[in-house]
Amino acid sequence: MRIVKLTEETKKDILGTLLKRSPDNYGDFEATVKEIVADVHQNKDEALFRYTEKFDHAKLDKDSVRVSETEIEEAYKSVPEELLSVMRKAITNIRSYHEKQKTRSWFDTDPAGIMLGQKVTPLGIAGVYVPGGKAAYPSSVLMNVIPAKVAGVPRIIMTTPCNAEGKVYAQTLVAAHEAGVDEIYKCGGAQAIAAMAYGTESIPKVDKIVGPGNIFVALAKRAVFGHVSIDSVAGPSEVMVLADESANPRYVAADMLSQAEHDEMASAILVTTSEEFAKQVSDEVEGFIEVLERKEIIRKSVDNYGFILVADSMDEAIDTVNEIASEHLEIVTKNPFETMTKIKNAGAIFLGEYSSEPLGDYFAGPNHVLPTNGTAKFFSPLSVDDFIKKSSVIFYGKDALSKVHDDIETFAKAEGLTAHANSIHVRFE
Repeated sequence: MRIVKLTEETKKDILGTLLKRSPDNYGDFEATVKEIVADVHQNKDEALFRYTEKFDHAKLDKDSVRVSETEIEEAYKSVPEELLSVMRKAITNIRSYHEKQKTRSWFDTDPAGIMLGQKVTPLGIAGVYVPGGKAAYPSSVLMNVIPAKVAGVPRIIMTTPCNAEGKVYAQTLVAAHEAGVDEIYKCGGAQAIAAMAYGTESIPKVDKIVGPGNIFVALAKRAVFGHVSIDSVAGPSEVMVLADESANPRYVAADMLSQAEHDEMASAILVTTSEEFAKQVSDEVEGFIEVLERKEIIRKSVDNYGFILVADSMDEAIDTVNEIASEHLEIVTKNPFETMTKIKNAGAIFLGEYSSEPLGDYFAGPNHVLPTNGTAKFFSPLSVDDFIKKSSVIFYGKDALSKVHDDIETFAKAEGLTAHANSIHVRFE
């Protein structure tokens, strides 16, 4: 694995390399996605079923596009009890964590006859997209659905691709049922995003679309933003490890490759103050790649987007961590809690050698839908807040308004908005 001396120049080069993975650079696919989105917008079910047949080789109609209760019952029969038990434990942890994020309406009153407040309302209908092409991702179902349930969203629909026989992964169906999804539809790709954004004869229009996907899904979400809300336009997965010489090189190497196996464009970066430790991790990485099942994907990820950066000091290493703003950050230093206080930008922070990133992916409770490509500088993990909206509430009685009406009129006139001023003035003629 590449070992690079950390300088301003190498840091700039790495940032440039990582940003190339952003959906903003997928121009070759944009025209295709826009065509699909426009087609589904105009032709609804007809276009949706046509693209499903073209891309997923499944013939669907209004009667078969929705997953039936019978299909869900059959899915339960093929999911091992052990996995179902683990899934339910994860649901408990995820729900418990997100319950603490709930925001409630509030109102403040003033003796002068003023009431100000904020009314919190859950979204009416949420749409969850779940990938289904190369593998089943029941963890993604749980992480996207449970915050919406905790927020109080009354109707949650899910779209996910099916195979040529019209079947959806059993694990995906069971996870959706356990998490509380109301309706599941067998469609994927840009056409599924467009269907949820605009509505078709079979699939309802939603207020917000969340969930990961491939390039086509990411670009489709960006294309429909404004017609609906979206969580984010996510890029490939990434992990950064901040470590000193006290860390275990074998653990660090294993953690880096846990993200590299996601995708050829995934990124794994180690920043350390020890050159000797850097060499040890590099050796461990090479050893792991030889025995891991997805080694072809891992090799491409590591060769193109994997780096081991050697910094002169921990302060320099921390500055680099904050600049790259990784999706996942593991801190494996002598005192990770103290180091954490200096971290400003990261999607999720894992502290100590036994807090490996997959703990967050599956089980601990915090959401694994995280900002990528440096957007952790201004975006947050998916949360209950993503499924609510807030309305300001204002009440002034006559006496309260009479004390300030001159001030308001003065402000309005200063902006040349005399109708605004008149709206206040007429009440005190």
